[in-house]
Amino acid sequence: MHQPHTPSRLPGPNADLWDWQMHGLCRGVDSSVFFHPDGERGRARAQREMRAKQLCRSCPVIVQCRAHALQVGEPYGIWGGLSESEREVLVKRGVTRRSA
Repeated sequence: MHQPHTPSRLPGPNADLWDWQMHGLCRGVDSSVFFHPDGERGRARAQREMRAKQLCRSCPVIVQCRAHALQVGEPYGIWGGLSESEREVLVKRGVTRRSA
């Protein structure tokens, strides 16, 4: 009989890993500003992304947000002022959390 794999150590406290999110300017903003609806393209998408990135530019946790998105491979949305395609370019170039 095969026994299930048990992790050798417990994950760290979540508050330490996610506390930066409490200080983001996006907190309380409708998620539709940062995440595109199905089928959104062209001008509508560019305008929505521009609004999201405007918030990000003056956000006190932009660096932490961007590092998180790159580290975990966030597949959707504007994170740390970067779109999905912008993060993808950085990942392909080998940019990691530490170098973001």
